[in-house]
Amino acid sequence: MHSVETTQAVVGQGLAGDRYAAGLGHWKTVDAVEVTLVRAEDLRAAEKRSGVSFAHGEHRRNLVVSGIPIDAYRRRQFRIGEALFEFHRLRPPCGYLDRVAGRGTAKALGKAAGIGARVIVAGRISVGDTVEVLTEDSFGSPRPC
Repeated sequence: MHSVETTQAVVGQGLAGDRYAAGLGHWKTVDAVEVTLVRAEDLRAAEKRSGVSFAHGEHRRNLVVSGIPIDAYRRRQFRIGEALFEFHRLRPPCGYLDRVAGRGTAKALGKAAGIGARVIVAGRISVGDTVEVLTEDSFGSPRPC
């Protein structure tokens, strides 16, 4: 895992240069995911609770956001930078996380492990971009919540 300042969200793949977009994700054959998202606030709380550090990507999620509760993303679309995403499902941590990041990491994250999402509209996303959760109007068109 490594940080980047900007990347491209690609429809049907995920984030350019990411392991899942390259078809190298650990669970790609049984539980395919394009993008995983976790909140910075949840990572800090997990660190405080457990003493496990998530400072260098040990959480293994590929987007870290802040300010919006995870439940707000459920069954919604959301925009980050130029890209549009949609909620796929909650992403609980698995035992594989303990193997690659250290014993106790999955337990430390618990239910705060984030969500999986799909890329609906391709586009550039960058550190500092605003996250806008959308809802649907009566015509099925996305609009800000």
